[in-house]
Amino acid sequence: MSLALPPAPPLDPQALRLGSTPPQRLAALLALAALLLVVAGLSAGADGWSLDWAADADLITAIRAPRTLGALCAGALLGLAGALAQGLFRNPLADPYLLGSAAGAGLGVVLVLAAGGLIGREFGPAAASALLRLGLVGAAFAGALGGMLLTLMLARGAARPMVLLLAGVVVGVLLTAVSDLIIQLEPEALRGKQVFLLGTTSFFGWGSVAWLGAALAIVLPLAVPLARVLDALVLGEASATSLGLALPRLRLALLALVALATGSAVAQAGLVAFVGLVAPHLVRRRVVVRHGALLALSALAGGVLLLAADVAARTVVAPRELPVGLLTAVFGGAYLLALLRRRR
Repeated sequence: MSLALPPAPPLDPQALRLGSTPPQRLAALLALAALLLVVAGLSAGADGWSLDWAADADLITAIRAPRTLGALCAGALLGLAGALAQGLFRNPLADPYLLGSAAGAGLGVVLVLAAGGLIGREFGPAAASALLRLGLVGAAFAGALGGMLLTLMLARGAARPMVLLLAGVVVGVLLTAVSDLIIQLEPEALRGKQVFLLGTTSFFGWGSVAWLGAALAIVLPLAVPLARVLDALVLGEASATSLGLALPRLRLALLALVALATGSAVAQAGLVAFVGLVAPHLVRRRVVVRHGALLALSALAGGVLLLAADVAARTVVAPRELPVGLLTAVFGGAYLLALLRRRR
């Protein structure tokens, strides 16, 4: 079968009339919101707001700037992964964490934390600190990718989306159980896992920004050309196959992009809830576009959502700080509840 992509199906003119915002205008509004939030992120600190950037130059360079840019990139990766997952499974409730990546990342973090506790008792706190500093990000990334690979192996490929989703649920339950078992054997790992599960942007540095920016620069240019596959899947699997698409191979390519985007964001920020689910929803409620534009707009919307949550986490109860994943879960859940109530 050919891997050539089909022409994009035409958009319904009636659907276009229902979109309340042109795509270009929405992109401009999201870009403006991102710019304003970057300014807010550079100005928000534990002592309140400050626009005297010259006096705070060292603080901005060392902490606020990498944290702000890192939150923007991590949110963009989650929004992009969510749009890819929802298009791939033709399900608006699909989430990038459904395929075992979250449980795999959690298990990787718990393994490193447990190993750090053992090493600390045997060789001292300095050795344990070095392991944790070097190993947490890599373990979370490897665990996220490993969870998705295990899901693919259990589902025997990506040919059957429903089987793939069920395999993701099974892998998630299994890896979470293994993680809980390790915590029972090494209780000190629970505190670090709790921070990871709540999601945080407080540890972002310039290395995190480089990692996240590189992942975004790889995933987005590869995802947009494959968007026509998602457009074809809207017509149904039989119709997409009749167009000459090698769906199993193309699904694997799309899943690889979801894994890379999700794993990179989770490795740096932990399990930030609802951004990957809500960002594509917000875009679809404002515009009707093909998946190419939807992917780019969802990435921008995800960046705006996570950066807004990061600024709020720093300032709502300053000088204390809230977990950013807790805020995204509260506001994302409230948004979905309001949406469900309106539809009822």
